[in-house]
Amino acid sequence: MGTRYTVVCNDDQARAVSRLAHRYGITEEEVLTQLIDLGLEANEETV
Repeated sequence: MGTRYTVVCNDDQARAVSRLAHRYGITEEEVLTQLIDLGLEANEETV
């Protein structure tokens, strides 16, 4: 198992995560994991 982090979201961010989870039938945790992966990939492309 990897390292666990705690993410604190404001209300708007939490609603957006919840909407994405509902839309795609996945958990909020999976939404956050995918968003982090996408952000890291985008960052690598700019370096």
